[in-house]
Amino acid sequence: MDYKGREVRGVLETVGLSTVKNKKGKVYLVGAGPGDIGLITVKGLKCLQKADVVIYDFHLNAQVLNYISHDAEFIYAGKRGGHHTMTQDEINSVLVEKATEGKTVCRLKGGDPFVFGRGGEEAEALAKEDIEFEVVPGVSSAVAAPAYAGIPITHRLYSSC
Repeated sequence: MDYKGREVRGVLETVGLSTVKNKKGKVYLVGAGPGDIGLITVKGLKCLQKADVVIYDFHLNAQVLNYISHDAEFIYAGKRGGHHTMTQDEINSVLVEKATEGKTVCRLKGGDPFVFGRGGEEAEALAKEDIEFEVVPGVSSAVAAPAYAGIPITHRLYSSC
């Protein structure tokens, strides 16, 4: 029997132990909603609470950061007025790097990650590196703003489908 070979590693893995620490983490692409702290989803909050790393944008309500564990690593990746703290390629690299370290990563974006949020580019980068990810939709301002103004997006008397 080879004590340094596959048999031992296989037994260790069977009982939940591993000699190799190469497990990749998971990335959550989370939409924080349009700014009202009450519009982030319950699932989005749960992702924030279990994250080891949170990479967040400028366009979100800063109060949402209070729901993140104080032990988590905070990485600001905001873009404002033409000034980019990080390029999109740098953001993609950090997502891959942190997940490869085995960490649970929350990429927190204002609104919805797939509406003007470059979430699609981030998902592509993760898929290319075979990193597990999940998209957690957020309430888009395209729906929230008219609703707050009392304007229905659809009304059976005034819209046709």
